[in-house]
Amino acid sequence: MLRHLLRLTWKRKTRNLMLSLEILIAFAIVFAIAAVALRYLDLARAPIGFDGSDVWSVQIGAGHNPEQSMPAEIYDTLERGLRELPQVREVAFAAYSPYTGSTWTSTYKSPQTGADVRANVIEAGDSFDTTLGIRMARGRWFARTDEGAARQPVVVDERMAAELFPGRDALGRTLVEKVGEVEHTLEVIGVVEAFRHKGPLMTPVPFMLTRFSPLSSKSRPEVILLKLAPGTTRVFEQALNERLKLIRNDWTYRIAPLDSLRAAMLKEQLTPLLVAAVIAAFMLVMVSFGLFGVLWQNVAQRIPEIGLRRAVGARAGDIYRQIVAEQLLLSTLAMLVGVALLVQLPLTGALHDTLSWRVFTGATVLSMATIYLLSLLCSVYPGWRASRLNPTEALHHE
Repeated sequence: MLRHLLRLTWKRKTRNLMLSLEILIAFAIVFAIAAVALRYLDLARAPIGFDGSDVWSVQIGAGHNPEQSMPAEIYDTLERGLRELPQVREVAFAAYSPYTGSTWTSTYKSPQTGADVRANVIEAGDSFDTTLGIRMARGRWFARTDEGAARQPVVVDERMAAELFPGRDALGRTLVEKVGEVEHTLEVIGVVEAFRHKGPLMTPVPFMLTRFSPLSSKSRPEVILLKLAPGTTRVFEQALNERLKLIRNDWTYRIAPLDSLRAAMLKEQLTPLLVAAVIAAFMLVMVSFGLFGVLWQNVAQRIPEIGLRRAVGARAGDIYRQIVAEQLLLSTLAMLVGVALLVQLPLTGALHDTLSWRVFTGATVLSMATIYLLSLLCSVYPGWRASRLNPTEALHHE
């Protein structure tokens, strides 16, 4: 049976060429959407490294030169003033807030292994871990005892530790950051499992957290993170803004719960995928109409052939299965070409971790299932119509 179907498909290769191309394009489109969706699913299951529940972000607008407009003592005034509010449990300062598009990167080198790593960096205060609910894997977080240390203390994530110190424990190791002609020596005091500040759909990258100290740091972070009592509503925003205005009335403050920032970032990250999925669905509908029309035309052109088969003893079910099987075979051949082309991506590592073998296999299975279902639906009615032809009428058809 298969040999007969292959022979029929080969004889109609010119007629089936455009149809095969449509199926191939549809398969590639569905594969791309499925691969991105599965990649997002894998990312969503991975740890982000912090909790962030009941945490609010306050973005300070201190003018164009915060290093001059924000003296060191203002941070102590802000912390003490905010802790007086009964809803506030923890206060921390940071260079930027989680669930925002802010990114700060730098390159670090390990003197022990010679490895170079470009990592995302965030400068954070001593209460950042308890405020945000950061999970420490090994070592410790920053403390006041780190003030004046000979080497700047840092906390790295597992990915950065593995790339800088492969096969070694990162705790107590030193690394070097070169800024211009000046080299800064840093010491790893802690390791976190992960830290993905852009949320569950952020691609994991090496990450480093450095200590912010109003007394010794040159930078002036403009973000305050507040751990609030569970159940605190947005009504508290007015009281919080009034307290901030009492401390510095000449500044502006943008207040937002991390939950709302997270929702906004997820919407921003998922919107392109949803738009692409809608476009892909529209294209699949167009392809299905094309498949249905071509199959209907093929059945009409093959009425004498079908009548002859019925006259020599073929049953209606045999005709029906032949029409459906021919379409499924044509779809299979087109998808095999697509798989042969797409498999080059994970083989060559062109997309790195974005298209792992796990994602590739899952996307291939989902895409093939979609195309098979589409082909089956498009061939059911033409196959049924062909199986209902009367042998006598079919043989006299002109």
